[in-house]
Amino acid sequence: MRKQTIIKKISCLTIGLALFWTPVLFMACSKGPQPAASHASLDRDLSETSLEKEIRNVMEKGISMAERKRQVPVIELAFARQTTPERARNLAALCYFKTLGTPFSPLDLAEIALAETGGHSLSSKATSTKGAIGVWQLMPKQARSHGYTPEEMRNDEKCAEAAVRTLLSKLDVADGNMDRAKKFYCGVGPQADAYLKKLRIIRQALLEELDQTKEKVALNEKGSSIQ
Repeated sequence: MRKQTIIKKISCLTIGLALFWTPVLFMACSKGPQPAASHASLDRDLSETSLEKEIRNVMEKGISMAERKRQVPVIELAFARQTTPERARNLAALCYFKTLGTPFSPLDLAEIALAETGGHSLSSKATSTKGAIGVWQLMPKQARSHGYTPEEMRNDEKCAEAAVRTLLSKLDVADGNMDRAKKFYCGVGPQADAYLKKLRIIRQALLEELDQTKEKVALNEKGSSIQ
Protein backbone atom coordinates (compact mmCIF):
# COMPACT_ATOMS: atom_id res chain seq x y z
CA MET A 1 0.00 0.00 0.00
CA ARG A 2 1.38 3.35 -0.94
CA LYS A 3 2.31 5.83 1.69
CA GLN A 4 -0.60 8.17 2.39
CA THR A 5 -0.04 11.71 1.20
CA ILE A 6 -1.40 14.86 2.77
CA ILE A 7 -2.09 18.21 1.18
CA LYS A 8 -0.45 21.19 2.85
CA LYS A 9 -1.49 24.83 2.81
CA ILE A 10 0.81 26.92 0.68
CA SER A 11 1.78 30.55 0.47
CA CYS A 12 0.34 33.26 -1.73
CA LEU A 13 2.97 32.46 -4.36
CA THR A 14 0.72 29.62 -5.54
CA ILE A 15 -1.63 32.30 -6.83
CA GLY A 16 1.16 33.11 -9.27
CA LEU A 17 0.64 29.67 -10.78
CA ALA A 18 -2.99 30.49 -11.38
CA LEU A 19 -2.07 33.84 -12.94
CA PHE A 20 0.36 32.02 -15.21
CA TRP A 21 -1.98 29.24 -16.28
CA THR A 22 -5.62 30.38 -15.99
CA PRO A 23 -7.87 33.44 -15.82
CA VAL A 24 -10.00 31.78 -13.17
CA LEU A 25 -9.00 33.70 -10.05
CA PHE A 26 -11.43 33.65 -7.21
CA MET A 27 -9.92 31.87 -4.24
CA ALA A 28 -6.64 31.34 -2.46
CA CYS A 29 -5.12 28.02 -3.37
CA SER A 30 -3.51 25.04 -1.69
CA LYS A 31 -0.60 22.87 -2.50
CA GLY A 32 -0.76 19.16 -3.15
CA PRO A 33 1.11 16.52 -1.18
CA GLN A 34 4.89 16.73 -1.46
CA PRO A 35 7.27 13.75 -1.44
CA ALA A 36 10.16 13.68 1.00
CA ALA A 37 13.13 15.38 -0.63
CA SER A 38 16.30 13.41 -1.34
CA HIS A 39 19.72 15.10 -1.24
CA ALA A 40 19.66 15.44 -5.04
CA SER A 41 16.20 16.95 -5.15
CA LEU A 42 17.03 19.25 -2.25
CA ASP A 43 19.82 20.90 -4.24
CA ARG A 44 17.42 21.36 -7.15
CA ASP A 45 14.70 22.78 -4.91
CA LEU A 46 17.06 25.38 -3.47
CA SER A 47 17.67 26.76 -6.96
CA GLU A 48 13.95 26.97 -7.82
CA THR A 49 11.41 29.57 -6.90
CA SER A 50 8.21 28.51 -5.14
CA LEU A 51 6.28 29.10 -8.38
CA GLU A 52 8.67 26.93 -10.40
CA LYS A 53 8.43 24.13 -7.85
CA GLU A 54 4.64 24.26 -7.93
CA ILE A 55 4.58 24.12 -11.73
CA ARG A 56 7.01 21.19 -11.73
CA ASN A 57 4.96 19.39 -9.09
CA VAL A 58 1.80 19.70 -11.17
CA MET A 59 3.54 18.58 -14.34
CA GLU A 60 5.02 15.53 -12.61
CA LYS A 61 1.48 14.42 -11.77
CA GLY A 62 0.85 14.10 -15.49
CA ILE A 63 -2.33 16.17 -15.45
CA SER A 64 -2.74 18.46 -18.44
CA MET A 65 -3.08 22.07 -17.34
CA ALA A 66 -4.97 22.88 -20.53
CA GLU A 67 -7.45 20.11 -19.77
CA ARG A 68 -7.88 21.34 -16.19
CA LYS A 69 -8.65 24.83 -17.50
CA ARG A 70 -11.24 23.48 -19.93
CA GLN A 71 -13.04 21.71 -17.10
CA VAL A 72 -13.65 24.85 -15.03
CA PRO A 73 -16.37 26.55 -17.16
CA VAL A 74 -18.17 23.20 -17.52
CA ILE A 75 -18.15 22.77 -13.75
CA GLU A 76 -19.30 26.35 -13.25
CA LEU A 77 -22.21 25.80 -15.63
CA ALA A 78 -23.25 22.61 -13.81
CA PHE A 79 -23.01 24.36 -10.43
CA ALA A 80 -24.98 27.35 -11.72
CA ARG A 81 -27.96 25.06 -12.28
CA GLN A 82 -27.99 24.39 -8.54
CA THR A 83 -26.94 27.71 -7.00
CA THR A 84 -26.23 31.38 -7.76
CA PRO A 85 -23.81 32.31 -10.57
CA GLU A 86 -21.35 33.89 -8.14
CA ARG A 87 -21.32 30.87 -5.85
CA ALA A 88 -21.01 28.57 -8.86
CA ARG A 89 -17.88 30.46 -9.97
CA ASN A 90 -16.33 30.33 -6.52
CA LEU A 91 -16.98 26.61 -6.06
CA ALA A 92 -15.67 25.83 -9.56
CA ALA A 93 -12.49 27.75 -8.72
CA LEU A 94 -12.09 25.69 -5.56
CA CYS A 95 -12.39 22.48 -7.57
CA TYR A 96 -9.55 23.77 -9.75
CA PHE A 97 -7.19 25.08 -7.09
CA LYS A 98 -7.68 22.44 -4.40
CA THR A 99 -6.83 19.57 -6.76
CA LEU A 100 -3.59 21.14 -8.03
CA GLY A 101 -0.67 18.80 -7.48
CA THR A 102 -2.90 15.83 -6.64
CA PRO A 103 -3.98 12.80 -8.72
CA PHE A 104 -7.43 14.37 -9.00
CA SER A 105 -8.93 16.61 -11.65
CA PRO A 106 -11.37 19.45 -10.96
CA LEU A 107 -14.13 17.17 -12.26
CA ASP A 108 -13.41 14.62 -9.52
CA LEU A 109 -14.10 17.16 -6.79
CA ALA A 110 -17.03 18.70 -8.67
CA GLU A 111 -18.90 15.43 -9.16
CA ILE A 112 -18.68 14.67 -5.44
CA ALA A 113 -20.09 18.10 -4.59
CA LEU A 114 -22.99 17.55 -7.00
CA ALA A 115 -23.64 14.06 -5.64
CA GLU A 116 -23.52 15.21 -2.03
CA THR A 117 -25.35 18.54 -2.04
CA GLY A 118 -26.43 19.25 -5.63
CA GLY A 119 -30.00 18.69 -4.53
CA HIS A 120 -29.53 21.17 -1.68
CA SER A 121 -28.30 24.17 -3.68
CA LEU A 122 -24.67 23.24 -2.92
CA SER A 123 -25.24 24.90 0.43
CA SER A 124 -22.42 25.22 2.94
CA LYS A 125 -25.07 24.83 5.63
CA ALA A 126 -26.17 21.42 4.37
CA THR A 127 -26.18 18.81 7.15
CA SER A 128 -27.15 15.18 6.71
CA THR A 129 -29.20 13.13 9.14
CA LYS A 130 -25.97 11.36 10.10
CA GLY A 131 -24.20 14.65 10.81
CA ALA A 132 -22.14 15.19 7.64
CA ILE A 133 -21.51 18.89 7.07
CA GLY A 134 -20.85 21.27 4.18
CA VAL A 135 -20.84 21.12 0.39
CA TRP A 136 -18.67 17.99 0.39
CA GLN A 137 -20.43 16.46 3.40
CA LEU A 138 -17.59 15.67 5.78
CA MET A 139 -18.40 13.82 8.98
CA PRO A 140 -17.13 15.51 12.18
CA LYS A 141 -14.68 12.64 12.75
CA GLN A 142 -13.29 13.02 9.23
CA ALA A 143 -12.88 16.77 9.66
CA ARG A 144 -10.99 16.32 12.92
CA SER A 145 -8.74 13.64 11.42
CA HIS A 146 -7.54 16.22 8.90
CA GLY A 147 -7.01 18.97 11.45
CA TYR A 148 -10.31 20.83 11.09
CA THR A 149 -13.21 21.42 13.42
CA PRO A 150 -16.66 20.25 12.29
CA GLU A 151 -17.79 23.90 12.21
CA GLU A 152 -15.05 24.71 9.68
CA MET A 153 -16.75 22.43 7.18
CA ARG A 154 -19.24 25.25 6.62
CA ASN A 155 -16.34 27.18 5.12
CA ASP A 156 -16.27 26.12 1.46
CA GLU A 157 -12.50 26.38 1.10
CA LYS A 158 -11.72 24.31 4.19
CA CYS A 159 -14.43 21.82 3.31
CA ALA A 160 -12.90 21.39 -0.16
CA GLU A 161 -9.46 20.86 1.38
CA ALA A 162 -10.82 18.26 3.79
CA ALA A 163 -12.66 16.53 0.93
CA VAL A 164 -9.44 16.23 -1.09
CA ARG A 165 -7.56 14.89 1.93
CA THR A 166 -10.33 12.37 2.58
CA LEU A 167 -10.32 11.28 -1.05
CA LEU A 168 -6.53 10.89 -0.93
CA SER A 169 -6.80 8.65 2.12
CA LYS A 170 -9.49 6.58 0.38
CA LEU A 171 -7.31 6.31 -2.73
CA ASP A 172 -4.60 4.85 -0.53
CA VAL A 173 -7.01 2.29 0.93
CA ALA A 174 -8.25 1.49 -2.60
CA ASP A 175 -4.69 0.81 -3.81
CA GLY A 176 -4.92 3.62 -6.36
CA ASN A 177 -8.28 2.62 -7.83
CA MET A 178 -10.13 5.92 -8.35
CA ASP A 179 -13.63 4.44 -8.57
CA ARG A 180 -13.18 2.45 -5.38
CA ALA A 181 -11.76 5.52 -3.64
CA LYS A 182 -14.86 7.53 -4.55
CA LYS A 183 -17.05 4.67 -3.38
CA PHE A 184 -15.20 4.56 -0.06
CA TYR A 185 -15.74 8.32 0.24
CA CYS A 186 -19.38 7.43 0.84
CA GLY A 187 -18.71 4.27 2.81
CA VAL A 188 -19.35 0.60 2.12
CA GLY A 189 -22.28 -1.62 1.26
CA PRO A 190 -25.34 -1.08 -0.97
CA GLN A 191 -25.51 2.65 -0.22
CA ALA A 192 -21.92 3.11 -1.40
CA ASP A 193 -22.66 1.08 -4.55
CA ALA A 194 -25.61 3.35 -5.33
CA TYR A 195 -23.43 6.38 -4.63
CA LEU A 196 -20.83 5.26 -7.16
CA LYS A 197 -23.53 4.78 -9.81
CA LYS A 198 -24.77 8.30 -9.09
CA LEU A 199 -21.25 9.68 -9.48
CA ARG A 200 -20.86 7.95 -12.83
CA ILE A 201 -24.09 9.46 -14.13
CA ILE A 202 -23.00 12.91 -13.00
CA ARG A 203 -19.56 12.48 -14.53
CA GLN A 204 -20.99 11.30 -17.83
CA ALA A 205 -23.13 14.44 -18.03
CA LEU A 206 -20.10 16.62 -17.25
CA LEU A 207 -17.95 14.84 -19.84
CA GLU A 208 -20.63 15.23 -22.51
CA GLU A 209 -20.77 18.94 -21.75
CA LEU A 210 -16.98 19.09 -21.91
CA ASP A 211 -16.93 17.34 -25.30
CA GLN A 212 -19.47 19.83 -26.66
CA THR A 213 -17.31 22.69 -25.43
CA LYS A 214 -14.25 21.23 -27.15
CA GLU A 215 -16.19 20.85 -30.41
CA LYS A 216 -17.32 24.48 -30.27
CA VAL A 217 -13.77 25.66 -29.65
CA ALA A 218 -12.47 23.52 -32.53
CA LEU A 219 -15.13 24.91 -34.89
CA ASN A 220 -14.36 28.47 -33.85
CA GLU A 221 -10.63 27.92 -34.38
CA LYS A 222 -11.30 26.35 -37.78
CA GLY A 223 -13.50 29.28 -38.77
CA SER A 224 -10.87 31.77 -37.67
CA SER A 225 -8.14 30.01 -39.66
CA ILE A 226 -10.30 30.03 -42.80
CA GLN A 227 -10.89 33.76 -42.47
